Amino acid sequence: MIFGALGLVSLALAWEFGHRVFGPFVLPSPVETVSCLVDLITSGQAGPALAVTGANALAGWLVGAALGVALGIAAGVVAPLGAALRPVVTVTLGVPPIAWVVLALLWFGPRGLAPAFTVLVTVVPIVFSAALQGILARDPKLSEMARVYGAPPLLRLRMLVLPQLLDPLLPALATALAFAWKVGVMAEVLGGGTGIGGKIATARAHLDLAETMAWILLVVALLLVCDGLLLAPIRRFLGARRPAAVATG
Repeated sequence: MIFGALGLVSLALAWEFGHRVFGPFVLPSPVETVSCLVDLITSGQAGPALAVTGANALAGWLVGAALGVALGIAAGVVAPLGAALRPVVTVTLGVPPIAWVVLALLWFGPRGLAPAFTVLVTVVPIVFSAALQGILARDPKLSEMARVYGAPPLLRLRMLVLPQLLDPLLPALATALAFAWKVGVMAEVLGGGTGIGGKIATARAHLDLAETMAWILLVVALLLVCDGLLLAPIRRFLGARRPAAVATG
């Protein structure tokens, strides 16, 4: 916690240094940006934009993560399915997010499901790869022991498969969550939506750097909050599990 705070303070100092070197027309000061962010919140502009962007990013992330985990487990268990899905996932992962944004805008319209769909398509291959790797790297002796003792499939999934998946899945989920906010905002910027991305596009058109940075700061703050609420419990669970595993070993 302390070192994390030191990292953020260092980032703020670097921001202030950049402001003093390049001037306000290139990089507004942190104080000015925070003041603008407070104005956006108190004036009621931040709330509706946050609701739209949060719904797009989190819905796409949750559905994409669930789909990626399910497909990754299935591909790891059924070898022919894994062989069929690997090249598809590689191709999907190789398509730039901006291309998915353009296609989604054509398919769903600027104010439709384009941001959420783009997030979903970005998240699925990231989580799929981690889930597949976790399944392939699992301990076969534990699975064999569970079968010998007649453990039902759902119990084996909950007690054996999922715990072994958490180690490779956690960094993938964190990466996918960061991409969810980035891609969601990018889709809104290009589509001119009513979320944070649309507000950034408007601020950019007005050449208001302080407001632009304020919206960006809001996105980063929301990412940190979501990471703490959604992923920190998994980190604590893994941290509590490792000493027990070491002691058992």
